[in-house]
Amino acid sequence: MKSIRNIAIIAHVDHGKTTLVDKILKQCSLFRDNQESGDLIMDSNDLERERGITIFSKNASVNYKDVKINIIDTPGHSDFGGEVERVLNMADGVLLLVDAFEGPMPQTRFVLTKALERGLKAIVVVNKVDKPNCTPEETNEAVFDLFCKLDATEAQLGFPTIYGSSKNGWMSEDWKVPTTDISPLLDKIIEYFPAAPMHEGTLQMQITSIDYSSYTGKNAVGRVFRGAIKEGQPISIVRRDGKIDKARVKELYTFEGLGRKRTDEVRAGDICAVFGIEKFDIGDTIADFESPEGLPLINVDEPTMNMLFTINNSPFFGKEGKFVTSRHVRERLFRETEKNLALKVEETSSPDALLVYGRGILHLSILIETMRREGYELQVGQPKVIVKEIEGVKCEPYEVLTVDCPIDAASKAIHIVTQHKGELMVMEPKGDYQHLEFNIPSRGIIGLRNQMLTATAGEAIIAHRFDKYQPYKGNIPGRNEGVLIAMERGVGTAYSIDKLQDRGKFFVEPGEEMYAGQIIGEHIRPDDLVINICKAKQLTNMRASGSDTAVALAPKIVFSLEEALEYIQEDEYVEVTPKSIRMRKIVLDENERKRKEKSTAAIEA
Repeated sequence: MKSIRNIAIIAHVDHGKTTLVDKILKQCSLFRDNQESGDLIMDSNDLERERGITIFSKNASVNYKDVKINIIDTPGHSDFGGEVERVLNMADGVLLLVDAFEGPMPQTRFVLTKALERGLKAIVVVNKVDKPNCTPEETNEAVFDLFCKLDATEAQLGFPTIYGSSKNGWMSEDWKVPTTDISPLLDKIIEYFPAAPMHEGTLQMQITSIDYSSYTGKNAVGRVFRGAIKEGQPISIVRRDGKIDKARVKELYTFEGLGRKRTDEVRAGDICAVFGIEKFDIGDTIADFESPEGLPLINVDEPTMNMLFTINNSPFFGKEGKFVTSRHVRERLFRETEKNLALKVEETSSPDALLVYGRGILHLSILIETMRREGYELQVGQPKVIVKEIEGVKCEPYEVLTVDCPIDAASKAIHIVTQHKGELMVMEPKGDYQHLEFNIPSRGIIGLRNQMLTATAGEAIIAHRFDKYQPYKGNIPGRNEGVLIAMERGVGTAYSIDKLQDRGKFFVEPGEEMYAGQIIGEHIRPDDLVINICKAKQLTNMRASGSDTAVALAPKIVFSLEEALEYIQEDEYVEVTPKSIRMRKIVLDENERKRKEKSTAAIEA
């Protein structure tokens, strides 16, 4: 039986986790010399590759010096904290990656907090030491200070530090002395982390991930905590609510490289995938058939934001999607809650609408993006934070927001954040940049990113993480400008758009089909304006000088899904289909909208 090390790789977004995993896989000769393996091997999902971030945690394993190292690659964004929290249960230690220039960032703190709470020891990897203006030694000191702030134990504070560059494939104990490969890091993993303990006794294995196979269906992934699990063995499933079901293991697999290897038995300390169990959820325990004992439940932080999901009832309903009914949307959302612990779905008074709770806009938008790629059509409302009453005081979630921007843009950044009810807590230089830290309500972050990037000419680096619930901060101003709304269904013409360009910026272009009530642009004033851009030029048989001037149109503004979700107001929806993202008013008819506004104003008066 080989000695086993189970390690999770944790870091802030874009600090080099997945690149480091690539180098570990290549170092341990997982690929033939002539085999094209590519980069970001573990980011296998299309969305992950497009966005350059890790969304789902994944397992791989390598053999180094006759030791099996199980590697768990985790997401770095706090919106996917549910993924981090559950997979850390499989680890005996963590590699904490920190960018040598940026230092510890909000998500570094978030993922490290979760690791330290579980009593895990860490090896700190100061990555990207080849960056200009980087300060590896200062970064290491900042990491030590962070460990102290998070109440790390004496054993956890004695962490070793490895310096290097994942991209260039080297690691060293001295950043001034580059090596030729990452052996120093692998040697340190074997030396510093204890071998996975072999707890003797009856079987206990907690399910921490759910995997899907088109051949065998749903299968359970987890670490064998005690005893051993064998192929064909009868087992008990101890559920989260205490109920016990009986089942039998049909097939058993361990992780071998990037794939899996079928095996007869897996002993305590190793990570495996179990096939053949029909009904199970994350957090359930696979236990002994005769005397089942459950493991402690996986606790996941509560969601901080919710969004209304409803069926698409626009005039373009059913044109582009395969799954369009409320039954389809409901089934898909409840299926997602089985594997996404940080997500909650609640019924509403309407059978066509569901309230979906998540960690943040990115967390929810990834779900929406995945659904539209699967062929779903739906509409979503404005994201809203969850307000709680704590000891009789109305409270809302607050976040720590960090902004790194050019020094000459710092005053603009501070002005924008203070408008969104943020308070400046830290201001210090960082190379050519100014480092700013704010305490801000989660509501204030909605719509802030676009304003910040515009004010800093796209140079601001923005990150945030949930801090705690604090007293409600009052009204936060939303969008400053009104919107341009389509008057009728039709196709936009260059002639009409050209004549109305002085009214604002457009989100559509000539030849694009639209419907009455669709948001087609941003007004230059705070109120909404209904316009008709479907009018064609009336042709006559008379010629007039200047009547055939060339049309010069500004390019349309294209919104990503997150930008659209941040842009809309309370009386608007984002319509999401496999091919389009449109914004619209909830009430499409102009006269009905006016009647509703009058009745609302009368009630408020």
